[in-house]
Amino acid sequence: MSGYEPNQPMSYQGGPGMRSYVEQSQATTVLVLGILGLVVCNILAPVAWVMGNKELEAIDAGRRSPENRQQAKIGQILGIIGTVLIIVSVLVIIAMFGLVAGTSVARS
Repeated sequence: MSGYEPNQPMSYQGGPGMRSYVEQSQATTVLVLGILGLVVCNILAPVAWVMGNKELEAIDAGRRSPENRQQAKIGQILGIIGTVLIIVSVLVIIAMFGLVAGTSVARS
């Protein structure tokens, strides 16, 4: 079985059975952004999440190679984790400012 589905665009390059996809995969970019968003620069995490969603949609639609699906999924998950960490960090900072403001008002 070649996994051919009639709704997917195909072109043959180099011979029958070699599939060429309409768009280039961005799965590696999503993975790198997910790692960087989690480890180095948190603002990249939501970007990885959004790009991961778009990459997976393109793979499901047959516009991009399914070989890179796992990379895109991992990058998307790292983006979700990084985004949640950003939200938790912001909430902690707001809570800390609330405590500081509350103690300074109580001392007055």
